[in-house]
Amino acid sequence: MKKFLLAIDQGTTSSRAILFDLKGNIKFTSQFEFTQYFPKNGWVEHNPNEIWASTIKALKNVIRKASTLKGKILSIGITNQRETTILWNKKTGKAIYNAIVWQDRRTQEYCEKLKKKKYENTFRKKTGLFIDPYFSATKVKWILENVKISKKLLKSSNLLFGTVDTYLIWKLTNGKHHLTDATNASRTMLFNINNNNWDKEILKKLNIPESILPGVKNSADNFGITNKKIVGFEIPISAVLGDQQAAAVGQSCFEKGSIKSTYGTGAFAIMNTGSKKISSKNKLLTTICYRLNGKNTFALEGSIFIAGAGVQWLRDKLKLINYAYDTEQIAKSKKNNEGVYVVPAFSGMGAPYWRPDARGIITGLTRDSDWKTLVRAVIESVAYQSYDLFNAMRKDGLKPNKIKIDGGMVENNWFCQFLANIINVKTERPKVLETTALGVALFAGYQIGVFKSLDQIKKRIWKKDKIFKPKLSYIVRNKLLNGWKLSVKKTLL
Repeated sequence: MKKFLLAIDQGTTSSRAILFDLKGNIKFTSQFEFTQYFPKNGWVEHNPNEIWASTIKALKNVIRKASTLKGKILSIGITNQRETTILWNKKTGKAIYNAIVWQDRRTQEYCEKLKKKKYENTFRKKTGLFIDPYFSATKVKWILENVKISKKLLKSSNLLFGTVDTYLIWKLTNGKHHLTDATNASRTMLFNINNNNWDKEILKKLNIPESILPGVKNSADNFGITNKKIVGFEIPISAVLGDQQAAAVGQSCFEKGSIKSTYGTGAFAIMNTGSKKISSKNKLLTTICYRLNGKNTFALEGSIFIAGAGVQWLRDKLKLINYAYDTEQIAKSKKNNEGVYVVPAFSGMGAPYWRPDARGIITGLTRDSDWKTLVRAVIESVAYQSYDLFNAMRKDGLKPNKIKIDGGMVENNWFCQFLANIINVKTERPKVLETTALGVALFAGYQIGVFKSLDQIKKRIWKKDKIFKPKLSYIVRNKLLNGWKLSVKKTLL
């Protein structure tokens, strides 16, 4: 009988289930998009019922496919959009409010108040994070203060909080397990990455009860078994990782100094720093890359809020393209950017600026600018934002000689080459682009003994597809970057 590992990849715009064989090859994928809700300026929400429905639909499709392939699913790994916050009724399993998405900016004012109280240094030392609406903590507080039923449920000990992984584990095990892993916990701004515990001082400052928080496990661990009534089969859930950390695992970034950059809805660069926590002087985040056998491997991370989401904006809002892959030929069709820049600060700017109040801007428009110029400018903006991240790493004394890239955007060869040109570093694209799903599937396999070591995973699974080397002259590159820096300045005024 054939044997498979299954990954649930619950992302910002869709839920996917991917079936892998034990060599890391994709055998089947099922994917369903769900609605994005924008109730007010800067607010972003998902309906938890839609998240669950799309996930279970994708999961059942893959389970059916495995049976037609006459194979057995050995284990499930879950990877998820991080920081997105759900509170639900312990008795009914129903969410008391929509999921508040990581992109949401509604708690900006409250975050400013915390900074004025001089809390940021304390929070940063304990969690590795800046005080920002991006993280789960202030989203939890907002729901507790603004959704009436939360107080009633708290009194009766029937309120639970979780990031999306926790919510899915709860649903898949029919309420038996309220758990998360160290990587997701480290993105809440409530978890002390020094002692691996929910931080009592921070919880007290924010008036968040510890009773609603999930148990925190290793990234490869026992997270329970799927309920037969819900899924049709009992399958062990053996790994959980936040999506960016999962991509680092999928790219075999196991050595200190190895780095990957994922280009999905947002873009996220993670550098493995080993057992050492590096505190950036240039506004990068210190986070947990993964935790195995009670031991943390740390990372330095830069977060870009809008990457593929900019392509979605071109498609869904401006109606300039029909499909994401159209952007490659459109960008190629222009000789240059004609001096036009888009700074896609649709929900603020992430690293290294951390300006939740910033909003998008287009600069350099002339009578000669057309819709193709705008499309190219959006694609270019992702490379410029990446330059900002890697430049911050360089200022921190970290100089990668190659960067592994993945995510939906890197299917675009033009973008990959432009990225290498702008960041001036060799980039490597793997054969399997679904590195997020692959990473958590591999850790699920590691937990159940399919893989004996991380070294074995690296040697057996990761395969290179293409290398992109910088080809742009210093003068042209510098001119492009100066145009970008000027546009960012205008955005931040």
